[in-house]
Amino acid sequence: MLFTTVEFAALYLPAVFALFFLLGPRSPGLAAGWLFAASLFFYGYWMPEFTLLLVGSICWNFFVGTRIAQSPARGDARRWLVAGIAVDLALLAYFKYANFFFDSLVAALGADWELARITLPIGISFFTFTQIAFLADAYQKGVREYRFIHYGLFVTYFPHLIAGPVLHHAQMMPQFGEASTYRPKLGNIAGGMSIFALGLFKKVVLADGIAPYADAIFDGTAAGASPDIVEAWLGALAYTFQLYFDFSGYSDMAIGLSWMFNIRLPYNFDSPYRALNISDFWRRWHMSLSAFLRDYLYVPLGGNRNGPARRYANLFMTMLLGGLWHGAAWTFVFWGGLHGIYLAIDHAYRRALGRHHARIAAHRAHKLAAWLITMLAAIVAWVFFRAVDFASANAIVQAMAGIAGQASAVDAHVLLWNQGLAVERALLWCGTLSVLAFLCPNSNRIGEAVRLRCGAQPAFAAATLGAATTAVVLLVLVNETRSAVSAFIYFNF
Repeated sequence: MLFTTVEFAALYLPAVFALFFLLGPRSPGLAAGWLFAASLFFYGYWMPEFTLLLVGSICWNFFVGTRIAQSPARGDARRWLVAGIAVDLALLAYFKYANFFFDSLVAALGADWELARITLPIGISFFTFTQIAFLADAYQKGVREYRFIHYGLFVTYFPHLIAGPVLHHAQMMPQFGEASTYRPKLGNIAGGMSIFALGLFKKVVLADGIAPYADAIFDGTAAGASPDIVEAWLGALAYTFQLYFDFSGYSDMAIGLSWMFNIRLPYNFDSPYRALNISDFWRRWHMSLSAFLRDYLYVPLGGNRNGPARRYANLFMTMLLGGLWHGAAWTFVFWGGLHGIYLAIDHAYRRALGRHHARIAAHRAHKLAAWLITMLAAIVAWVFFRAVDFASANAIVQAMAGIAGQASAVDAHVLLWNQGLAVERALLWCGTLSVLAFLCPNSNRIGEAVRLRCGAQPAFAAATLGAATTAVVLLVLVNETRSAVSAFIYFNF
């Protein structure tokens, strides 16, 4: 089920919200159970055939987590940890990577083998990583959870289930145990609805609005056409902003929905296109995944403890696997490898400057140059992230550099023209979205300010709730008029 559909906004959300707060004051346990069941329905509405897989994964990890917590010997706990993670990764590898590895093997051998396609369960990466983090926390920090309903709700909680953030047990479980969580609060409802409306606007109007320009260039290039330099840059920029507002919109909607249920999710997106270096970019983009890769991959590999060379290798390996996590294709692996190289260069640059870095980095000219380099690096990498293969990615990058691409003496811009799109309108879209991404206030800050004021001023909260609800209704109606449903990009990962 999509947050942008009338089924969600007019049927699912009101029903789940109303019964949750009807049950909550009488029986928090029943309310939590209801939200758990509703979250399973939310998942099963889209992919009912994989609901049993999700439930089985929850039962397995709850059992293993309990065994880890109850094991008297450290060695026994470690064996349970290894067994739990092994099963989790085996399921993830089978469903997400079996097709990829089989196709790669066939291509390498030049064979003519065929294998039935394996369907990717939606959200499997997110609920797998969330549960791996739980098992690791149970082993390292002594985290334990003896209430199956609360654990199941922690994993399946519908605002984060499909596209994150990746959660830690300690971030969520105390909230499910608080009596105040199960009583409606006007300030949280109004603030949550307002940030949900903002996220919906980002998705329905901004991300989906610029998507046709990215699709025209990338799909046309994949079909064998050659973009000119203008089209190549417009396609790369269009996708850069489409992905930004798509993922930012989902993150806002997840935060807003959770506020309405008196639950606080960790922020997962913090204006990454304002970053002045690639390290800061990854502290702002998909923040929960970055933290997961740091804590459970980079640090166990050795982190920065064994000298600069080993540190750079660990960064590269971490990002390489992070790229593979995003998608089962060599283009994703290459994208991750690019970011691994970027991070190694960034750390090497800081090390070379040593104690002079802070002084040099404070100069305005350095900040501008650092931002431009960071954005250029991210845009080039996004081309490989979006392209269906290396041939089309290389064609676009070479056209961006003016090395290749069709002549455009009459300014035809054929790839856009074939889809009924104009360069002038594409430039207007890119210019408008760049202002919003680079200069406008951060939506996390906006949401916090609105929520706090709504909590302090009931009249303002009522007015905000009315305006936000109206905006949501109008945006959902706009979305319903479209010929095709547009899913969030991160649903594919």
